[in-house]
Amino acid sequence: MMEKLEKASSSSSAVNLSQLFITLTSDVMSKVALGRKYSSGEGTVDIKTLVRTFTQIFGTFPIGEFIPSLVWIDWIRRLDGKVEEISTTFDDFLEEVVQEHDVDTDKKGSDFVATLLSIQREKMTPFVFDRSDIKLIILDMFIAGTATTSSQLEWTMTELMRHPECMKKLRDEICSVSTHNSYVNEGDVEKMSYLNAVIKETLHLHPPLPALVPHLLSEDVRVKGYDIAAGTQVMINAWAIQPDHATWGPDAEEFKPERHLNSSLDFQGQDFKFIPFGSGRRLCPGIRLGLVLVEVTIANLVKRFDWRVQVGPDGVDKPDLAEAAGIEACRKYPLIVFPSSVVFPI
Repeated sequence: MMEKLEKASSSSSAVNLSQLFITLTSDVMSKVALGRKYSSGEGTVDIKTLVRTFTQIFGTFPIGEFIPSLVWIDWIRRLDGKVEEISTTFDDFLEEVVQEHDVDTDKKGSDFVATLLSIQREKMTPFVFDRSDIKLIILDMFIAGTATTSSQLEWTMTELMRHPECMKKLRDEICSVSTHNSYVNEGDVEKMSYLNAVIKETLHLHPPLPALVPHLLSEDVRVKGYDIAAGTQVMINAWAIQPDHATWGPDAEEFKPERHLNSSLDFQGQDFKFIPFGSGRRLCPGIRLGLVLVEVTIANLVKRFDWRVQVGPDGVDKPDLAEAAGIEACRKYPLIVFPSSVVFPI
C-alpha cells in the first residue's frame, strides 16, 4: 500500500484511498484466516468486492418485513434474490477454501482455517462442530474484521483531513516517537497517546456498526415502564448514544480527540456511553487485531505523506461526511486524495 502511495506521490496522481483500505484489510484477514490472499487476480474470488457487496445488501431496509402489504416492493427490487445470490457465492467460496485445507495437510496449524479443521478432526469441543460451523466462523471474521476496519481507516483519515490542526499535532507526536526514517511499527504506536485519542474520537463519531450486533434477552426485564420478554431481540443504537449532547456536552458532535487524553474511558464495553465494539457477551473479540492494523496504518500515512482532496465546484477542499447505507457505516463516496511525500531532514 505504501509503495502505491509513493508512486502516486511521485506522479502527482489521485488515489482511491477507500479502495486501498478495503484491499489492505481483506488481504490481511485473508492471510490470517485463510493462509493466502484472495484479491482480484490472486484467487478465484475477489474477496474485498464480495465483502463490500455483502454489507450493502444486508444493510438494505426490508420493507416487506415491517409492512407485509408492501412486500411487492422488495420483489421488484429483487432483494430476496440478491440476498440468496450473495449467500450462495460466499458459501461456495468458503467451501472451496475449506476443501483446499482438507487436501493440503501441510497447512496444519498455519492459519485459522487449519486450526478450526484440526479442532474438528480431533473432536476437541464438547459439542458438535461441523463444516458449516467452520464456514460461519470464517464468515464472521471477514465481515467483522474487513469492512469495519476499512471503514474506520476511511473515517479517521477523513476527519484528520477536515481538521489539519489535529493532523499536525498527530504528526508531531508520531515523529517524536518514531525518530527513524523507516516505517512506524507496532512498538512505536504503543507510545502514542494522541494517536489513541484520535482513533477513540473517530469511533465516538463514526461507530463501524451503528446498530451493533443484535442482542437476545435471557430473562424478562422492565425498562422505563416497558415489559420486555425473554427471547426478545434487541437492537442497540450506538450511533444515537455516542454523540448524545446530554452525555458528552454541547460539543458532542465535534471532532475533538483531546477529550480522550485525560479520560479513563475505553471501548471495552464497561461504560454504556461509549460502546463502539459492543458490550457483555457480544463484545467484539477482535478489538486488538483491528485496532493494531488501524494504528499502524494511520501512523504511517500521517508520517509519510501530506494529503489533499480536489477542490469541488463549491470551493470546498475538505472531504465530505456523507454515509452509505449498510450494516456498517462507511463513506457514501470514495475518498479520492492526492498524497505528497514528506521530506525528512537527514
